[in-house]
Amino acid sequence: MREYLITALLAASLCYVLTPLVIKIAEKFGAVAEVRKRDVHTEVTARWGGVAMWVAMTLTFIMVRHLSLVGKAFGHELTGIFLASTFVMLLGMADDRYQLDALTKLAGQALAAGILLLYGIQILWLPINGVITLPPSIGQALTVLVVLITINAVNFIDGLDGLAAGIVAISGASFFAFAYLLAVVYGFSRAGSPSLITAVIVGVCIGFLAHNSHPAKIFMGDSGSMFLGLLLASAAITLTGQVDANAISAENSGPTLLPLLLPFAVLAIPLADLILAVVRRTMSGRSPFAPDKEHLHHRLLSAGNSHQRTAVIMYVWTATLAVPVTVLAFLPWWVALITALALALLSIAISRRWIAQGVKA
Repeated sequence: MREYLITALLAASLCYVLTPLVIKIAEKFGAVAEVRKRDVHTEVTARWGGVAMWVAMTLTFIMVRHLSLVGKAFGHELTGIFLASTFVMLLGMADDRYQLDALTKLAGQALAAGILLLYGIQILWLPINGVITLPPSIGQALTVLVVLITINAVNFIDGLDGLAAGIVAISGASFFAFAYLLAVVYGFSRAGSPSLITAVIVGVCIGFLAHNSHPAKIFMGDSGSMFLGLLLASAAITLTGQVDANAISAENSGPTLLPLLLPFAVLAIPLADLILAVVRRTMSGRSPFAPDKEHLHHRLLSAGNSHQRTAVIMYVWTATLAVPVTVLAFLPWWVALITALALALLSIAISRRWIAQGVKA
């Protein structure tokens, strides 16, 4: 655990230090977000936040490679994840600067998923009535689908200062706790790619938040949202490879099923926003990728909440879904239920109080 904490602190420190430099570079090359009618920011703001995250991750990998525990995670899988994340970061950089069309970005995201497949990172089985071993073609298609959904869920929620970075940090922390405890309780290797990747995710998000909280000095842009989405998806997929599918039983399916379900639980808020946006735009005859100002965070802002309050409300909503799912894997269901109820009550109390304050104001 100590080495993973060191890894997260290194990633956070590096991202914090590097981000001001990236701001200057982004402004020099014109990678900035102009103020548009549908935006909530009021000043021209640098993009390319994903560049600072990627450089911080790369330097962190170089520094922790020789640690006794974390160093064992470096191998074929991590190489594939690094290459795929580098590709989507570069794709995002191009989009942040030149505004690529939706189909080009979708094709690029699928190509990044293809890089993962080339390195053997794919879903091999599903825990349905025991275990179903997937034919290679089905497993590969499902892997691409998971990657695309996760990337775009993070991308859709990136519309408010500090929102996406905070939600992904909470998601990454929940996933790290699950991956690490799974290794401890069930005797898996603690030096796996999922634990290392999620520790880095938490670190870069925390370091970036110092510059991205309202009023943001820089946005993560597509270079950041696609980068983080791919890392989360990769951690989930590689974690399933650590679980022995033959050990799955109906009585003990929780810890084996959760590697596939947890990413969707911890990203439930972004996923809900993604689904609602696609349905809303399709029913109104628009493209599912057409932007609008009807996302969940826009509605909270319209209710009178400030940027900071809206972000915190959605942080609490995310924790309300993510934490109980992680608890459920290792403790009795009633403990998870109590945790869920306590967080739900806190979430409702904060949401109602702040929304009411905003309406009165």
